[in-house]
This record gives sequence, structure tokens and C-alpha cells, in this order.
Amino acid sequence: MGTVRDWLDLFRAGNCVSGLVGVFLGAILTLEEFPSGDNLRITTLLGLSVYSFMASWNALNDYLDLEIDKINRPDRPLPSERISQSLAKAAIIFTCLISLISLFLAGQIANTMTDNFADWYPTIAIWLLALGLLINYEDDRILLGLKNKGLPGNLAISVSVGLVVLFGAAGLFDPFNERAVSLFLIGTLYNLSREIIKDVEDMDGDLGRFTFAMRVGAERARLVSWSILLLTLVALLTPFVLGVFDEINLILLTPGMFTLLSVKKHIVLEEDTAASRMIKTSMTLTMVGLILAALI
Repeated sequence: MGTVRDWLDLFRAGNCVSGLVGVFLGAILTLEEFPSGDNLRITTLLGLSVYSFMASWNALNDYLDLEIDKINRPDRPLPSERISQSLAKAAIIFTCLISLISLFLAGQIANTMTDNFADWYPTIAIWLLALGLLINYEDDRILLGLKNKGLPGNLAISVSVGLVVLFGAAGLFDPFNERAVSLFLIGTLYNLSREIIKDVEDMDGDLGRFTFAMRVGAERARLVSWSILLLTLVALLTPFVLGVFDEINLILLTPGMFTLLSVKKHIVLEEDTAASRMIKTSMTLTMVGLILAALI
């Protein structure tokens, strides 16, 4: 059966929290305040939908990588047999159903708030897009198998992470909110850079996989990761130049931008773990800065 800790490890429960937070970020950026009433109920249900969706994805990843993890990660819940394959499969289906039911319940609330429920269809479309990315990422027998296609696989993961912000905005009938779209682009670029660095970090254990780092080599992959970070910096500044956010609030992004520029040192020194950690820190600081810029 496994312990509670084993299940949290299988689902990577801590990482799933970022999806829940992302939905609330999208809602806050759209409303320019913390959601309340029916808006809060919808946002909470969509946050639960994303959390359970990510849990299902993470467990599926471990389920499909079982043979590889028996060599590279024998301590994981499945290869160590602390959780059986049959139970893991049932949990994957169950958490996916929770995600779908939460989406349905949020839609029911939204239906009482508008005379034209078609305005809420983008929320459903985003959920289906994320599901399509998941299936095409993992399945290499019938579909695209992006997991072993290098950069397209990194991009699929990064877009799916960025989509949670648009999911939160769409749930409140504003999927193309300029602030939310800005955060989607910034988050996608941050994650793309980090995914590439993580592939470099895992090269020794990724034998048999065709990651971007394995295809082009560690040095070139690090260069591409840094180039994407520079593009991220441009994406950070653009919303302020275009007036999406007030220019005076650009100072709130200073900690995130300073940390972003500090990543270069670790990339040059080939300190991949430190670079990955620094990118994540920069992304967190930037998200906080953008939320404050929207609320002030």
C-alpha cells in the first residue's frame, strides 16, 4: 500500500502546489485583487483541478519510467515496490477524475454567473490542451512521444506549466487578459530554460533517452538555456514598456532580474544544479513582483 510519505513522493505533491498557486496568480492578475465569492469558489476548484492533474501526470511519469528508475532511481516508490503498479495505475486514473470533476463543478458555478456559457469554453479548451500535451509527451507508441524528442519535449512541459495562469484567468471569463498572458510567456520561458539545464544535470542517468542535452552536448545546451533566459529578460520588460503594468512598478522586478543575471556565473562554471536552483528562485521572485505590480 505504501505510506502517506510514499504517495506524496509518487505524486510529487510539493511540486503540484506550484500549479495551484499558478491558478490563483491568473485570477489575481485578472481581477487585480484576491478573488472572493463565486470567483473564489471557481478559482479554488480550478486550483484543485490543476493540483490533481499534475499529481496524475507525475505518477504516470513514474509508472512509465519504472524500468529506467529501477536503475537510476531505485529508491522511488514504484521501483522499490513500496507501492504496487496496480495501485499506482488506479491512483493515476482517480486523480485524473478528480481533476475532471473539479473542472465540471467550477463550470457549474460559472454557468450561474453568465447568460452565455460559451464565454467559459476557453477554460475547458485549456484543460484539454494540457491533457493533449501530457498524452503526446508520454506516449511514443501511437502519438508524438515528445519526452524523447529533445527540445519539443522541454517546450511541451514548459507550456503546460505556463498554461495554469491562463487557466485561472479563463475561469473568470478573461483568458486573454494582458497581465495573465504576460505571466504565461514569462513562466514558459523560465521553465524552458530550467528544463534544459535539468537535462544537462541528468545526462549521466539519461542513457537511452534523447534529451536536448544528449543530442547537442552539455556546453551547447547550457548556451541555449542562457539565451532563453536573456529572452525571458526581454519578456519581463516588455509589459512595462507597453503599459500593461505601470513603469514605476518595474522596481518590484529588480530582485528577480538581478537573480536571473546571476545565473550566468553558474552556467559558465558548469554548476548545473546551482543554475537550476537560481532560475527557480528568479522565477519565484519575478512572479511575486508581477503580482505586487498588478495589485498596487
